[in-house]
Amino acid sequence: MHKLFPPLRHRSVLRVPLLRAGFCISTLLVAAFSSIAQPQRPNFNRAQTFDAQHYVIRASFDRKNKKVFGDTTVSLKPLNNNFAAIELDAVDLNFESVKLEPAGTDLKYKTLPGKIVVTLDRAYTPADVVSIRLKYTATPKMGVYFVPAGRTANTIHSDQIWTQGEPDEARHWFPSFDFPSDKATTEQYITAEKGETVVGNGELVEKVENNNGTDTWHYKMPVPLPVYLVSFIVGKYVKLEETYKNIPLGFYIYPGREQTARRAYPDTVDMMRYLEEKTGVAFPYNKYDQTVVANFTAGGMENITATTMADSFIFLADEEFGRSQVMDLVSHELAHSWFGNLVTCRNWAELWLNEGFATFMEAAYREHKYGRENYIAKVLDDAVQYIINDAISGRRHSLFNLRANKVSELFDNSSVTYQKGGAVVHTLREQVGDQAFWRGVNIYLNRHKFASVESTDLRAAMEEASGQDLKWFFDQWVYSGGSPKLTVRTIYDQRTKKLSIVVIQTQKPDALTPAVFRLPLEVIVKTSGSDKAERIDVTKRTQTFTFNAATRPTEIVVDPQYKIPIKRSDIRPIETAKTR
Repeated sequence: MHKLFPPLRHRSVLRVPLLRAGFCISTLLVAAFSSIAQPQRPNFNRAQTFDAQHYVIRASFDRKNKKVFGDTTVSLKPLNNNFAAIELDAVDLNFESVKLEPAGTDLKYKTLPGKIVVTLDRAYTPADVVSIRLKYTATPKMGVYFVPAGRTANTIHSDQIWTQGEPDEARHWFPSFDFPSDKATTEQYITAEKGETVVGNGELVEKVENNNGTDTWHYKMPVPLPVYLVSFIVGKYVKLEETYKNIPLGFYIYPGREQTARRAYPDTVDMMRYLEEKTGVAFPYNKYDQTVVANFTAGGMENITATTMADSFIFLADEEFGRSQVMDLVSHELAHSWFGNLVTCRNWAELWLNEGFATFMEAAYREHKYGRENYIAKVLDDAVQYIINDAISGRRHSLFNLRANKVSELFDNSSVTYQKGGAVVHTLREQVGDQAFWRGVNIYLNRHKFASVESTDLRAAMEEASGQDLKWFFDQWVYSGGSPKLTVRTIYDQRTKKLSIVVIQTQKPDALTPAVFRLPLEVIVKTSGSDKAERIDVTKRTQTFTFNAATRPTEIVVDPQYKIPIKRSDIRPIETAKTR
């Protein structure tokens, strides 16, 4: 998902000189090194008694009453012997029948708050595949959204019906195991009015014309996915088409706004090529569609093979100032095809693995297209947004989100998951080196392809690729919170020709923020004749580093390459040592 944030990015390239000149948030760092041992982290994984294999989802609608007529078949494998009951997530679904397939035998069931429990005809084992078919109606408050015809930016759009599944809205319109750790293949049969378009996950198998003025669109997704990525969109659209290799690309836009789509999506092919080259992993699906909808609460959502995007955001592509923001949105959602869809966070505490990488890839694509300065400017934008939001938010958390059991609050302080996450990935890249970083990404994606991941999996891949022990890095960047605040004093002794750099960490420690961050920093010592680079590894609350300096320096620059972007630094003027 791409959350909506205040638009700083169209000014990005102009900020770098300001930051070098000593702007107070010029060099920011999200490292977190604590001398205090990390506490035992809670387990946010969800227990499973079965592994869902396949969902067949049939849906038609009563638009006037915003009602869904649902018919879902769930095929699953038990994980243990004596499997005699199935518990599925289901919120306010009114069940008409539950049957065992293919026999059609009626099964007993009961509904509880947020779930349905189905009693099977006998006990099953992991060698069996059990299929149950559930028919129901729903008037969902979440999950499926009915949008009446209206206007966006002087453009009339038709009636729309669209879904939003993340984090746990799928259960409001079809029974499922609604948690990111479980993946299954899907088929959708979505019935819409004649003349409308339905966009769904995977390949369009067929469109069947019914006798009642409706069509049923059959989509099939042969690659397993978590149910929060199951989606459909219904409305009147024009489809623009392109291909990358043998992958069809679809751009669905309102009639009359075709030129907007051409301005919004011109880089899609280049983005796919870039992502394949950098990750070393081919685009893993059989198509990629991008569709605009009205009244979408986020910028976009990475529904697998069928990204949903806010029309109001995509329409920014018609304005020069908005095109970089739209490019970031398009690259963010496409990056999720690898980071989030191919490998998926095992639980919601690990959501940063999806969103942090997708945010980082916004900057990485800018680097590919415009160069390093633009990349750094984007990373610094993200760092500034995180620093500001962290200072004022009442809902602070670390990248590993200890509030993940409150799913309704998962996106309350999204700058941590997104902006801090992206900046942390950048700093990880700088810590291990570019070559090792992309090799680690390749290991991470290939090792966990079509499966679920935790931060420990990323750490293991990066350690293997780099040969470094990164426990300290993940302890302070992922499992701790806050950011360091530095006061840097420099003292030159004319008599001894020594330069002392005193680094004082002044951040206020709390339950999230360590008293001490480990900060591997580069320092440039400038003199009238030349510049000299020194490296320091800050590991204490107050620490002094001493270097030889034949002449008095004219300036000290800390972290000149912005390798550590999330920190606040107060660089004091150079002092002269007192003589004795």
